[in-house]
Amino acid sequence: MTLTIPPNITPYQLPDEYVQLRAAARKVCESEIAPQAATTDRTGQFPVACYEALRSCDLHAPRVAEEYGGAGADALATAIIVEEVARTCAASALIPAINSLGTLILQAAASPWIKETYLPPIARGETMISFCLTESEAGSDAAAIAARAEPIDGGYRINGIKRWVTHAGVSSLYIVFAVTDRSAGSRGVSAFLVEKNDPGLSFGRLEQKMGLKGSPTRDVQLDDVWVPATRMIGTPGSGFRTALSALAQTRIVIAAQALGIAQGALEYATGYVKERKQFGKTLSKFQGVQFMLAEMAIRVESARQLIYAAAGRAQQVDPVDLPLLSSAAKTLASDTAVSVTTDAVQLLGSYGYSCDYPVERMMRDAKVTQIYGGTNQIQRLIIARALLGPDHG
Repeated sequence: MTLTIPPNITPYQLPDEYVQLRAAARKVCESEIAPQAATTDRTGQFPVACYEALRSCDLHAPRVAEEYGGAGADALATAIIVEEVARTCAASALIPAINSLGTLILQAAASPWIKETYLPPIARGETMISFCLTESEAGSDAAAIAARAEPIDGGYRINGIKRWVTHAGVSSLYIVFAVTDRSAGSRGVSAFLVEKNDPGLSFGRLEQKMGLKGSPTRDVQLDDVWVPATRMIGTPGSGFRTALSALAQTRIVIAAQALGIAQGALEYATGYVKERKQFGKTLSKFQGVQFMLAEMAIRVESARQLIYAAAGRAQQVDPVDLPLLSSAAKTLASDTAVSVTTDAVQLLGSYGYSCDYPVERMMRDAKVTQIYGGTNQIQRLIIARALLGPDHG
């Protein structure tokens, strides 16, 4: 049987509004963020100028709904924004990425009062919001949370230490997960909105990381931090479900960050081999180099298509296969980022190993995308359980 594409059907392409969004994001990234990327990495300082550039274009917290003054971006639009920012500076890409995670949680689970009080300032760029789930003994095993919230005086007293918190010390708002009922296991975990100025909240030392140096990472320490009951997100015991739901969507964002890193490395390496000469001709004339570039491009485009498919599914109501798709997208894209940036360094040779060229930074930045948001080993477990059922875990 022969199948032909009807004349009114065209191969898949992004709708015009997403194409225009990409062009707008790329313009500001090229003009305002790319020139700051090397300095951001070298100094390890939070990129304030990049944040202001993103804020000026409403790209800093894209998932805030229009009713709260935000851009109202969907999952695909957010992925495109993060991809474009990461193409020039992976650390800056965490600004829209982490804000999206926090605002998704508030919009999905928080009370109307919390939404009306806290979402508009985030939308205006007056504050950022961070996500505090991981602990020393509760990383991939998030159900092992030790932080505790005890009811007292119309609120909760929270004690614990959260690790590896992105933008800790910079953000003014923190979503903290703590145990309110130890006997209930994961169903005893609740979520709270903690303000930076709440007494008892403090921050650990700045982590010295391999990559993403311009994105500050610290411990968040809670010593008898009292939070009013009105700042509980959702109901008692719903925190863990809220976290899992948000992480399924956030893995698409991490995948987009990885994709942007890989795309930036591919573009830089392609331009380099077209200029660099050896044995009387440019490197681009050597078949071995051509094959490396072709393999890099195949991986990048494969990751892009899976990410966009997962983002499209995330926009549907209660998509049952979203965990599988988002985990697959995160795994493929992060593995691609590590592979493509490594090959980019190889193609530049000694220059690729030099800090004077961006591919070594891209290679360092890429690695963490295989780790945070759930390691790729955990992602493969999620995929396998989705295929085989929960009894096979």
